[in-house]
Amino acid sequence: MPYISLTRLRLRSAWYLPKFFWHAIRSNAQARKAPGSLGVELFNDAKLAFWTKSAWEDEASMRAYMLAGAHRKAMPTLMDMCDEACTAHYVQDGTALPTWAEAYKWLQESGRASKVRNPSPDHEARRFPPPRGQ
Repeated sequence: MPYISLTRLRLRSAWYLPKFFWHAIRSNAQARKAPGSLGVELFNDAKLAFWTKSAWEDEASMRAYMLAGAHRKAMPTLMDMCDEACTAHYVQDGTALPTWAEAYKWLQESGRASKVRNPSPDHEARRFPPPRGQ
């Protein structure tokens, strides 16, 4: 059964956009080619928030991607660039990626806050709006 990975990141400042996009483009390319990848989607939301959802053959293939290459290099930089970061994982029937509304629900109900050095007041509580227009 496919393993779903969801993230929502919010940058502290627009000053981080060039560095963030450089890492995001490289990590996205890596994810699309990674062994076990079944699908990847990105969403550029309002107020410097960015969402990802990906489906994997299993947890091991997702972890292999996460801990290698461009994604591994990007992860430590997010601690400084972001004031909110949340992730959720689950197993589902079928390979279809969840909708953005479903991703929001999963992140709200079972997501966990990732470590950031300058958290917003809403970071730990995972208080954030749903994806715009979704």
